[in-house]
Amino acid sequence: MQLVVARIGRAHGIKGEVTVEVRTDEPELRLGPGAVLATDPAATGPLTIESGRVHSGRLLLRFEGVRDRSGAEALRNTLLIADVDPDAPPEDPEEFYDHQLIDLDVVLADGTEIGRITEISHLPSQDLFIVERPDGSEVMIPFVEEIVTEIDLEEQRAVITPPPGLIDESEAVVVSSRDEEAESEGAAEKTDEAPKGDA
Repeated sequence: MQLVVARIGRAHGIKGEVTVEVRTDEPELRLGPGAVLATDPAATGPLTIESGRVHSGRLLLRFEGVRDRSGAEALRNTLLIADVDPDAPPEDPEEFYDHQLIDLDVVLADGTEIGRITEISHLPSQDLFIVERPDGSEVMIPFVEEIVTEIDLEEQRAVITPPPGLIDESEAVVVSSRDEEAESEGAAEKTDEAPKGDA
């Protein structure tokens, strides 16, 4: 099975390095020196990783045969794809592949059905479950330990404890900026109305 493990970003420096947006929980395994990756578009690859390093919090890669900035820029926005055994679990027992999570039932701790995971959205800050509800609407659930308390692959379900308003918007506590402005203006008026003492 093929999984997208990274997207190539801008060229870095003049020696062929590129920044990459990592899309795997196992970058050391998938994006290490010597790894041969398929690409999308296919004509760009396959690419063999020559070296990698972290610079200012971002992963930089250099590929065999890419020696200058123009060669690196030509790879921009290319997706890097790894062949993965679909039955092999990730090394970390707390991590999961997207294909393991798609179609899981999402339920509350008391068993209340919320919906079914239809997509995983990988954002820079966190991953999101896109969950289709029984009425056809969608809800986005951050894949963080505080909210997703259990992934049970045998039972094919994800157990969540959502904060108020995540699932049911009527439970949300919303304070609009307009209300805050009105309150601060009211406070300012009261200050102006305060009696002035003799100077």
